[in-house]
Amino acid sequence: MLSVISYPVMLLSIVVSLVLSISLFPHGWFEFRPEWVGLMVFYWTFRAPAQFGILSAWVLGLLLDVIEATPLGVNALGMAVIAFLVLTVHQRLRMFPMVQQCLIVFLLLGINQMLVHFIKQLLGAESAGFDYLWPAATSAVLWVIVCPLLDRLNLKLG
Repeated sequence: MLSVISYPVMLLSIVVSLVLSISLFPHGWFEFRPEWVGLMVFYWTFRAPAQFGILSAWVLGLLLDVIEATPLGVNALGMAVIAFLVLTVHQRLRMFPMVQQCLIVFLLLGINQMLVHFIKQLLGAESAGFDYLWPAATSAVLWVIVCPLLDRLNLKLG
């Protein structure tokens, strides 16, 4: 539980997540790339709900739409849904051990991935199967590293 939020850490982590979301990834591993922006939306909504909320998540989603050249509003809706769902459970989530937090990260980012996949299907994208859920799984695994790292940075610089 953090009491002071470091805005430079928040801004830097968001910029890094945007860069990582468009960074090159090995060809065979592309489908396993974590949902970096969704992970940051989850983290900052979880740790600083008064400073980072649905509007901030929506703006980040719009930026991600522009960066990835996806239809405007698709990722924005997904990020806003993540922020809303985290805001509804963030008090209880603080009491969960890290393994349960990882499961919640997978669940909420999986909902985001399903929503984005569904909208892209409505707009004519062609992909079958459940491969779109891999980013949620890799993000949940990375939560064990990202959360303590950002907590430590936030405490040192906050």
